[in-house]
Amino acid sequence: MALVAERVRRSKSAPVGVVGKVIQILERLDQAPGGLLLREIVDSTGIHKSTAYRFLSHLANEGYVFRDVDGYYMVGPKLAKLGTSSTYQATLCRTSAEILKKLNATTGETVNLAVLDGHEILYLSVFESFHTFRMVSQVGTRRPIFCTALGKAVLAHVPPEQQRKIISSIKFEKFTDNTIASADELRKELIKVHRRGYALDEEEAVAGARCVASPVLDKDLKVIGGISVSGPTVRLTRTQVPVIAGYLKTAAAQIASRLQALSL
Repeated sequence: MALVAERVRRSKSAPVGVVGKVIQILERLDQAPGGLLLREIVDSTGIHKSTAYRFLSHLANEGYVFRDVDGYYMVGPKLAKLGTSSTYQATLCRTSAEILKKLNATTGETVNLAVLDGHEILYLSVFESFHTFRMVSQVGTRRPIFCTALGKAVLAHVPPEQQRKIISSIKFEKFTDNTIASADELRKELIKVHRRGYALDEEEAVAGARCVASPVLDKDLKVIGGISVSGPTVRLTRTQVPVIAGYLKTAAAQIASRLQALSL
């Protein structure tokens, strides 16, 4: 009887031990938005390397953990949706980094990744142009949604009711002679953006600067964020806009594809 009782006790406690180790791993990953290598996870948790690898592989297969090309593990979109938006933003940044670096190299201009934050755009990643004269926004910067290409690209693809609420909360301010100055003007512009699939900032936020942006949409066509290419008008000319827009649409689709693969 004592032997049976001991076996029952062990069978009940074993799963708890497994769950505890998985929780340890997830907690470490949540504390490291930039990701951790396998050896760093092992060192910080004390879990045997082969055991940690087995748990991470299973979590990755289920979409709860993501492993990038450099071997860093981080919280995946499936789990991030259950947690804080900042964790998901970190995952979005790392998932898109390689794609945005290539876009930066191809265009030679500054490339940005941003998400909607209230009635503003929040910059998550910035890959600067190699030119001395360049347009740059700092990571963590928030900018008005109505006068930025990123803002218009995202706003054009949010649900109609949300779009109406956001527009009604905007306090329009003239930054240049080209800045959109009213809700009606913005609505008309958003219709154009939605139709052509990209947005423009034609010296609306900063005189002498042009920006082209594309939304990043998930498989259900819900907007995740936006990416853009920005530069001075003397280099990023109107004739280049369609070409840049094409690059952006391709990059946005690649980012969305990677995120979808993680959540499967």
